[in-house]
Amino acid sequence: MQRRQLGRTDLYVPPLCLGTMTFGEQNSAEEAFAQLDLALHQGIDFWDTAELYPVPPNEESQGRTEQILGQWFQRTGRRHEVILASKMAGPHHMAAHIRHGNSRFNAQGIRQAIDDSLTRLNTHYIDLYQLHWPERAANYFGKLGFDAAMAAQDERDLTDLVDTLTALERELRDGRIRAIGLSNDTPWGLMHCLSLAEHLGLPRVASIQNPYNLLNRSFEVGLAEIACREDTGLLAYSPLAFGRLTNKYLHGAQPPDARLTRYTRFTRYNNAHAISATDAYAAIAEQHGLSLAQMALAFTRQQCFVTSTIIGATTLEQLTENIDSLQVQLDATIMAQLEAVHHQHPNPCP
Repeated sequence: MQRRQLGRTDLYVPPLCLGTMTFGEQNSAEEAFAQLDLALHQGIDFWDTAELYPVPPNEESQGRTEQILGQWFQRTGRRHEVILASKMAGPHHMAAHIRHGNSRFNAQGIRQAIDDSLTRLNTHYIDLYQLHWPERAANYFGKLGFDAAMAAQDERDLTDLVDTLTALERELRDGRIRAIGLSNDTPWGLMHCLSLAEHLGLPRVASIQNPYNLLNRSFEVGLAEIACREDTGLLAYSPLAFGRLTNKYLHGAQPPDARLTRYTRFTRYNNAHAISATDAYAAIAEQHGLSLAQMALAFTRQQCFVTSTIIGATTLEQLTENIDSLQVQLDATIMAQLEAVHHQHPNPCP
């Protein structure tokens, strides 16, 4: 399997990454173990998790996903075969239960977060350690626009990014992490981190994990150029738009166990424009004898700024279909048809 360099590090990852946010909520530990076995057998040895997981996040289940991965590592003894990524939560209402609601990207917070993750994961190092979202006020998680006045009010006790990168440098030096990345960040955030690294000799960001799919191509504005020119490739999450870009919701279907049915709080991919766009994409997939899911994954994988595409599944059948998308290569005709739909329905789910 072709592998891609993670930033400018010595890590090389497959074009697909196994996402694990369903482990401990929609998937039991045993179901998760089966997914991990299958993924590794198929060469998908890049796995992504977070201290916040599973999703939806809550105090009772927080950390359970990392614990399940740690149990698998302990059971199999195969930690050395996996490139493991995890993420540290910042201040946000959905993470108010983490570190007593005071999760900050300072030396103490980073040290504690890594300590806790390493314990849950049954490992002494994490290959890629990411900041799950910015500590500063910014337009992420589907928020459009930027409120400078609100940002100024919210950022009175903001951790200086120099202090954050310095703390991460210490963790790199101690061998507890091997590379660092951002997540849900903006062009300004990524370039500012890169500028500090260059001018102060601080650790360089290797990747950025943001949403990217046929219904949300906002990464292409600003961030795509940075990803290519600065070797900070995208780890694309939600490439199937929480399952919207599969056959399960077509024609108004609402499967009872599906994520968008089960968790009504997830509204990002449920609007009428998203449904209309999905119907148009599904017609293209049918025309070319492709599954909608595999076409959507192939589209994301073929972007020059994408290092790896994060796939998630609740069944082995779904996971197999996702992995098999590696055999799909979209030609110029299909890409042009997808672009035409995008012009008709531009970014319905930013």
